[in-house]
Amino acid sequence: MKRCSWCGEDPLYVRYHDEQWGVPVYDDKELFAQLILEGAQAGLSWITILRKKEGYYRAFDGLTPEIMAHYQETKIQELLEDEGIVRNKLKIRAAVTNAQAYLKLTEEEGSFSNFLWSFVAQDGRESNFQSKKEPIVNSPESDKMSKELKKRGFKFVGSTICYAFMQAVGMVNDHDLDCFRYKEVARITK
Repeated sequence: MKRCSWCGEDPLYVRYHDEQWGVPVYDDKELFAQLILEGAQAGLSWITILRKKEGYYRAFDGLTPEIMAHYQETKIQELLEDEGIVRNKLKIRAAVTNAQAYLKLTEEEGSFSNFLWSFVAQDGRESNFQSKKEPIVNSPESDKMSKELKKRGFKFVGSTICYAFMQAVGMVNDHDLDCFRYKEVARITK
């Protein structure tokens, strides 16, 4: 069975590729959680975050923005000591800031999902990815998403992070064209 070359053979990575990556997500809280995980990945490999994903859900109260938005300094210090997550002060503080920004955005817009999906067609878009020589790391859509999220107070949401997020939540189908999931995901998004 042919898969995208990036997922290698690690069982955790293969399961993520085969079951989750590129499948459209519309739930506000799931989208928020994925955005937090994508921000945590900055400068690291995605497999590092996959291995710590359960730790993130445990440490950050299920990645529930309504709880995270009210974290005090004592909780942030606890998180800095938690080996189950990436213990980067800027990323931890950004997660709290993003929870606060999420609450404000959903109060203003009504839906985080509708806001995020407004940057692409509601059923996602096909990739322009044709060659393994030059993978896409951003797009005009991710540039716009990044700019708007930053304007609304979000942190660790550069265009590259937003593009990886868009790939993960099915806003773009970037499975290799010869990957068995490419056609499956394309059918889901139609």
